[in-house]
Amino acid sequence: MALGSPSPKTKTTLTTTHPHAQSLQIITYTTTLALLLSTSRKHIPQHQHKLHFIPNQMSDTNERIWFDIDQADLLSFAKLCAWGVFSHYYILVAYKIRLLSIVDYGRVIHEFDPYFNYRAAEYLYEHGAKKFFQWFDYKSWYPLGRPVGTSIFPGMQFTAVGIKNLLDFGGEKTSMSLNDVCCFIPAWFGVIASIITGLIAYECTLDANCEYTLIGLLRNNKKRSLIEKKHHRKEDVKIEYNPAVECGIFAMGMMGMCPAHLMRSIGGGFDNESVAISPMLLTFFFWVRSLRGNDDTSYRYSILAAIAYFCMASCWGGYIFLLNLIALHAAVLVSMGRFNTKIYMSYSIFYVIGTGLAMQIPVIGWAPLKSLEQMSALVVFLGYQVLQYCECQLKQMKLNQKEAIKFRLKRIIIAGTIGFILVTFCLPASYFGPLSARVRGVFIEHAKTGNPLVDSVAEHQPADSFAYFRFLQHLCTGGPIGLIFVFFNFGDAPSFLVTYAVAAYILSHRMVRLLLLMGPIASILTGIAVGRIICYILCKVCEMDFVEDERIQQEEQLAAAVAHNNSKSGTADGRRKKKSNKKKNLSLQQEENSVVIMVKTVLYFIALTVLVLFSSSYQNYCITLCRSLSNPTIVEMRQTQSGKMIRVDDYREAYWWLRDHTPEDSRVLAWWDYGYQITSMSNRTTIADGNTWNHEHIALLGRALTSPEEEGYNIARHLSDYVLVWAGGGGDDLAKSPHLARIANSVYRTVCPDDTTCSGFGFTDLQRTPSKMMSESLLYKLHSHDLKPGVQANANYFKEVYKSRYGKVRIFQVLNIDEESKTWVADPRNKVCDTPGGWLCRGQYPPALANVLAQKTDFDQKDKHYRSQYYDGIKKNSSNQLEQMPQSTKDTDTTARDRIAAILDDPHKIQDGMIGREASDGAIKQVSEIWKNTPHTTEMWNIITKGTVDDLEAWLHIAPLMAHVRSSDGRGPMFWSFEHRRHDMVQILGKYGVGHSDQDKDGLTPVDLLDSQNVK
Repeated sequence: MALGSPSPKTKTTLTTTHPHAQSLQIITYTTTLALLLSTSRKHIPQHQHKLHFIPNQMSDTNERIWFDIDQADLLSFAKLCAWGVFSHYYILVAYKIRLLSIVDYGRVIHEFDPYFNYRAAEYLYEHGAKKFFQWFDYKSWYPLGRPVGTSIFPGMQFTAVGIKNLLDFGGEKTSMSLNDVCCFIPAWFGVIASIITGLIAYECTLDANCEYTLIGLLRNNKKRSLIEKKHHRKEDVKIEYNPAVECGIFAMGMMGMCPAHLMRSIGGGFDNESVAISPMLLTFFFWVRSLRGNDDTSYRYSILAAIAYFCMASCWGGYIFLLNLIALHAAVLVSMGRFNTKIYMSYSIFYVIGTGLAMQIPVIGWAPLKSLEQMSALVVFLGYQVLQYCECQLKQMKLNQKEAIKFRLKRIIIAGTIGFILVTFCLPASYFGPLSARVRGVFIEHAKTGNPLVDSVAEHQPADSFAYFRFLQHLCTGGPIGLIFVFFNFGDAPSFLVTYAVAAYILSHRMVRLLLLMGPIASILTGIAVGRIICYILCKVCEMDFVEDERIQQEEQLAAAVAHNNSKSGTADGRRKKKSNKKKNLSLQQEENSVVIMVKTVLYFIALTVLVLFSSSYQNYCITLCRSLSNPTIVEMRQTQSGKMIRVDDYREAYWWLRDHTPEDSRVLAWWDYGYQITSMSNRTTIADGNTWNHEHIALLGRALTSPEEEGYNIARHLSDYVLVWAGGGGDDLAKSPHLARIANSVYRTVCPDDTTCSGFGFTDLQRTPSKMMSESLLYKLHSHDLKPGVQANANYFKEVYKSRYGKVRIFQVLNIDEESKTWVADPRNKVCDTPGGWLCRGQYPPALANVLAQKTDFDQKDKHYRSQYYDGIKKNSSNQLEQMPQSTKDTDTTARDRIAAILDDPHKIQDGMIGREASDGAIKQVSEIWKNTPHTTEMWNIITKGTVDDLEAWLHIAPLMAHVRSSDGRGPMFWSFEHRRHDMVQILGKYGVGHSDQDKDGLTPVDLLDSQNVK
């Protein structure tokens, strides 16, 4: 939350310098609003956002005294100005912060998947919708190909092309290309998502939706309004003010800068989530709007919720989360005793229309009625029909509460039994498909899913506490506070926030990628907390103003009474005595009121100051982290040892070389990570890409790369003309190679016999010494060709034809390729079509690979024997830390903290799998609490001061816990990176969960070291 606004006299910039300027601005705006509110004295009727004033004494006729028209206009104008200023500032920041990448790197598509999304949008733009849905892409997944039109969520492509056509409306081409539109879409939709987040907070804070407390709702007791309370102390002044607008604005501001959302809405990140989050939140908004308490016809908004759900389902596979969340909330409403005709209509309309529309999307099809992942929504829908039938019957029957419950239970049991019989005996056993590996990973007890392909993706790993704080920061504190406010202002719509918060936390805890889902709900809850606190303070300030007016009025009444008594008194002495007593009492009362007002004013000022400081800290943190998230990966800014910043563009230059120097029918063998980029920028055929739809095919690719050179060549010559390898250190292909071996072994069990995790394939020490199995592999030969002594690729098999400027990419030509296999695959007669003359014709492997393919065992996610061995292997690898320690550190009296300290003292004890990849929160905490100068801290300091990024990446890949080591002064890698302005190293450390808020022995944070050097 950045409670501030840009100065109208200065250009708006996103910078962490002079952070208190924005704090002064918010103090000014808040004070102005408070003063304008305090000028009002009475109640403005018939408007839910106006001030409600209850006089200290209720007259016999319950009459109210109203504002005059000038004061009412002034108050309305003040509020509109404040709302406008905050909204304008938050929207502006939300947009500009997402453009940092475009400002720094230009209009560049980021990462890997966005390149496929852009290529698909380009195809749609050039060929139209009909050909798009019948597009079978033979340039990917060679030799099989991929039916893109029926295996893609096409919503974002249609969105991009629609915007481009709108810009070109009228026949004149705009200066924005389709690439530009795709780069800006994440920023545009990021702002839209922020606004919709504010609308959800607004809707869930309205008085009409907050008629209960949580306990009161369970007891069916509404909150009594202040007007309904009959007993007031004589001196009480009460002000009611519904803070819905303020909560909405602050929630919008939180979401606009929330790193959890920024990581998927940075300019250039043309990914599914960048578009899908907006319709997802719009669905949530219309859903809670359909539940509004004082509107019996609000269920009509569920139609709009269903349409928004269709838009979301067309963009992202996360539509399953949306569907199940609304179904879960519908079930929660029943459990709270809130089921009624309006709620029945809302959910039924949403499910029928939404599911019907979603099934029109080819990639979804009949999944809502066949997929186990979506069965809960169908079960809730059918349960609602049974409940509604029961309610209709009960209206015609005179039953007491106990009999009504029995009647409902009986019907539910009958319906459940019929449903069970139909599913068990009437549907074939294969009707319901199994849970996907990603979904299984959310529910199983292991940190791994049992699928090495899924486990190889970093964003599928569980989230730890550092990840939550990194991507939510102060929202981790504000969210629970907002949840407490929701419990005390409860209802049908607010209960959705509780359901959403619990579900999102559980899912994100199991998979770090799903932290994206925490961004909106954390922003909403924090916005509610801030909005209610600020409005409470402003109302109390107004109450104190009323109290002061009451005191003045009492003084005037007392003076009049004294004058009246004086006129009737018989003696001068009696008059003086009475006058003296009255003055004394009045003086004491005035002094007491002044002290109380002063104390309250100080407390309110302190509360506002704390909010301002937290808001300034939150904004500065978000901007700093956004810069690290804005790195497009394919283009990097690196720092030389001399401190000079250079742009490393090796990857794109390599892809352009392929485009310009190889035949159009060339096939490129590379790991699936780079498939999308190669087909998009090089326009060349690839073996696999990020769609990962065929586990066995990726395993064949992994086998070719991790097998001994000759064996790998005999596979590659039938499938490719060139081999592309990432070889720049850090997270290059060699660092990933243990995952490649695991994936290959999951299908070809001879790759790593009797070792499901291929623990024998990897590095053996910190110096990246390869194991015997790795050193013999094709990948190692190509990666380290002429770089390490004695390592050369066989000149009869491969010829190096390109090496990028900084050595990040190497391309080898495959010699003596099998032309017969290439010709056989290209022959249309060897393709298998679903119908004669149809467009969906899949390719086949060339016959020369039959012997290799005969050795495969199709991967089965339900294979319990393999999964058991896989989990045992993971556990065994984790235990290597203790097995490779000196015997003295294995004693039972030695604590885990001492064991880690012993390892830190000896650099040679940290090897692959020891402290490394499976580090737990506890291990990270233990390492960060050890403030000690060791050979490791010295080496880490040397790496950072010299700016050798590759060495840092290589070290952290093997031993990620080293990112958290601390020297005796409490400083560690993140401190030194800030101190020496190593922006690229800050990004790397951030990926390993190192935050910016740790403090050294002097209480300084890494950011303080940056600020102390006046770095802008």
